[in-house]
Amino acid sequence: PLPFSSSRAHSLTTSHRTTPLFHLPLEFTVSLATSLDATAAYLFSPAPLSTLYSMQYTSFTAHSLSPPHPHLLTHTQYVTQSRSHANSRRTSRFIPYREPRGRAEDPFQTVDENEPSQSAAGSAEVRDDPGKVTYRMLLKNELLGAGVDQMQGDDSPPSATKGRKVLSFKTSASASGSSSVFQPQSPFSLSPIGADSHKLLASPRKIPRKVPKVPFKVLDAPDLQDDFYLNLVDWSSQNVLCVGLGSCVYLWSACTSKVTKLCDLRSDVGDTPDLVTSVKWMGRGSLLAIGTTQGIVQIWDSVKCQRIRSMTGHSSRVGALAWNSHLLSSGSRDRKILQRDTRAAEPFQDALLSHKQEVCGLEWSPDEQHLASGGNDNKLFVWKASYTQPAHRFSDHTAAVKAIAWSPHQHGLLASGGGTADQCIRFWNTLTSQPLQSVFTKSQVCNLAWAKNSNELVSTHGYSQNQIVLWRYPSMTQIATLTGHTYRVLYLAMSPDGQTIVTGAGDETLRFWNVFSKSRSPKQSKSVLNLFTHIR
Repeated sequence: PLPFSSSRAHSLTTSHRTTPLFHLPLEFTVSLATSLDATAAYLFSPAPLSTLYSMQYTSFTAHSLSPPHPHLLTHTQYVTQSRSHANSRRTSRFIPYREPRGRAEDPFQTVDENEPSQSAAGSAEVRDDPGKVTYRMLLKNELLGAGVDQMQGDDSPPSATKGRKVLSFKTSASASGSSSVFQPQSPFSLSPIGADSHKLLASPRKIPRKVPKVPFKVLDAPDLQDDFYLNLVDWSSQNVLCVGLGSCVYLWSACTSKVTKLCDLRSDVGDTPDLVTSVKWMGRGSLLAIGTTQGIVQIWDSVKCQRIRSMTGHSSRVGALAWNSHLLSSGSRDRKILQRDTRAAEPFQDALLSHKQEVCGLEWSPDEQHLASGGNDNKLFVWKASYTQPAHRFSDHTAAVKAIAWSPHQHGLLASGGGTADQCIRFWNTLTSQPLQSVFTKSQVCNLAWAKNSNELVSTHGYSQNQIVLWRYPSMTQIATLTGHTYRVLYLAMSPDGQTIVTGAGDETLRFWNVFSKSRSPKQSKSVLNLFTHIR
């Protein structure tokens, strides 16, 4: 038998034994046997192609060597002798080296349209360009027969080609009814595109959403603390921004750009060091609540720059504050949430004691009936007004829960974000105490805020990307990702008109971004519970 390394190749050459090789000249016999060996090795051996070419070429130049009969050589001896003779005799012939091509490098392999590709997922410019989107849909109509007749947004990608064959029979246009030469489905039409493409070009265009990638204003904020558990930035309904810097509180008017120093805690407590740990504006007034490291909550009148009262009750720093009309809720490192009525003489009326570690997030619902609290114990509680036991307990987060936001568009919808070990935004139905969905953000979630005029959500993040992400709810598709801060984006506040947000970070800067639309969406709810849609 011939010296094949593969048993399959040996079985394929057994049919050649009917013509003995020794009846032919020795030189031609060696060449023919080696050629068959190289051909079979090319088909069944994983060796590089250059090695096989070298073996085949050296067989035709072996006349002067008079080698032994190839039947008497082993495969290793035969390859070694062929290579040594190729090195001894130099020729001008160029033998290319070809890498074995795998399936991953095959340019003709089939691609599933429904599989997300890296180029499609990462090309935000192509997705934002309406001209390229229209051109891509026209190609699908004319080449693949997709049947797309209207522009589709990012939330619902076109899926008309799913389950369709590229080559399929179509009904003739004349069989469906009468046609005119001016219509695209007519066989005498001069239009180069079909009826679906005409409908696609005639469909209304949706103006693409343009979110500025850079802030329109940047303010310096020296001594802005890089602490995840603090809340040092808030924006009032009177368009005044409040920032806690070290032991001082400053006010910045968005209308006049005037900066006012409201207070300095060092002058109040003497030599005892005291820092601002939280600030919160009253909903519709000019009162400002300030929490300190000594566990004291102060109420200030921002117009008169005068302190109204100081309330005790906490034994450690106050990192979270939330207003509900005249009721003020304060959360502290001592694990307590105190409910205070600013009109009463007592410092607090009720104490909520369910958290096991520091309370770092507080937020009242828009209807002022429920209070959401998050803590460093990875727990999220929902409390009813005037109750001392939580109505709902959520423990799905695996890190501290600071980011809390109630939806102003859907009753009972609550969003929360976890810290570095969790990195998830979770949504809850507080009416049924059921989790809705969860989104993995790949970074620490520091703050959440709902848009006032649209069903969108903005989140700020820390480790490891320090980005600001704008989401569309409920699909949770990313509209835009904003970068610029070099430290964790720990602070977030929204302007009264709902169009601008301000973010603060440990890089001691405040950045202003235009992310939301100012006009309210004209869409009305189709629910039967909406009484205004049925008034005649």
